[in-house]
Amino acid sequence: MLPEKRVHPTEKSKMHPRNRHRERYNFNQLIESWPELAPFVQFNLYNDESIDFFNPEAVKMLNKALLMHFYGIGYWDIPSGYLCPPIPGRADYMHYIADLMGSCNRGKIPSGNRITCLDIGVGANCVYPIIGNKEYGWSFIGTDIDPAAVNSAQKIIELNPFLKGNVEIRLQPNPKNIVHGILQKSERIDLTICNPPFHASFAEAQSGTLRKLTNLKGKRIAKSSLNFGGRNIELWCEGGEERFVQDMIYESRQFSTSCFWFSSLISKESHLKSIYESLKNAEAGEVRTIAMGQGNKISRIVAWTFLSPEQQQKWRETRWA
Repeated sequence: MLPEKRVHPTEKSKMHPRNRHRERYNFNQLIESWPELAPFVQFNLYNDESIDFFNPEAVKMLNKALLMHFYGIGYWDIPSGYLCPPIPGRADYMHYIADLMGSCNRGKIPSGNRITCLDIGVGANCVYPIIGNKEYGWSFIGTDIDPAAVNSAQKIIELNPFLKGNVEIRLQPNPKNIVHGILQKSERIDLTICNPPFHASFAEAQSGTLRKLTNLKGKRIAKSSLNFGGRNIELWCEGGEERFVQDMIYESRQFSTSCFWFSSLISKESHLKSIYESLKNAEAGEVRTIAMGQGNKISRIVAWTFLSPEQQQKWRETRWA
């Protein structure tokens, strides 16, 4: 006998008000958009329709259905073992960063493909450009150090007509660089987004994956599936999230007049102190911290600009008007 069906809130109120994923998943609608999701939908212990989030293939099918149903994607796939990101969380980042842009433009969010966003670490999934282009019409430059991820993202663009001409993928030839080697000094972009590698080592990444799997399964997991949770370069880098963002801040100073807002997701609150210190040393003109919440998880976006008020006004007049 199944436990009584749980009563769920009608909305995920911690998400951004414009997020299309505030309501619980309607699996009937999702299956209508992507029938191949159907075999992975089942009733859980609480008599709710769900998928097995322990199963990488089920998670990928859910993502594909969400992208097809809400964002009009015709083709989407990622190679085995690559990161399959939570779509609602990615959408939250895009909406909050759009609000940041609007706050500098008399409350009106700049839209259309004249607005260019640099996605640092676009990954094989190309999710941020899909959401950002569909919601706001922005154009994107996606960059990654992994040739296989670049090829996967490029295929997604080529097979979805609304992305062609609006999203460009560039391979970062030097894995120690972030913006250098991607942007030319003469190029102008309106914002950067980044979901940096969280962990500082392979061992730490493995431990984090096992904790995630243990929480999902409700029992201790000693060994992770090889194709669950992302490849090593997606999950860790030397120094982890803190070092990556510090390096990004250092490089951003050298592109101070090439971008209006630089931004990055910061998962760990304890990293904020050193990141603020790096921004102070880089002489950022303005720093904003934007809190986000999905369920029990709390994260934040840190954004910074080097432009003076006069430079910001000229930027708005020449690029956003």
